Amino acid sequence: MKTRLPELSARELLALNLLSLRRARGLSQEALAFEAQLHRTFVAHVERRARNISLDNVEALAKALNVSMADLFAPPPR
Repeated sequence: MKTRLPELSARELLALNLLSLRRARGLSQEALAFEAQLHRTFVAHVERRARNISLDNVEALAKALNVSMADLFAPPPR
């Protein structure tokens, strides 16, 4: 019998993907925030799953990382 992994919420997926993509590009939270025209603490809160982020801010982060909004919510490979 296969063990099912728990489904991740959209907030968890966003946080994990944002952190992973930011680190892969060698960006600090401050640098990403600057590119997305957001505050550094806002980016930190999103990465810690402490903020319920608007679509406008998801779009800003996606553009700053040069990815699609869908990429920020993609499930991890199994």
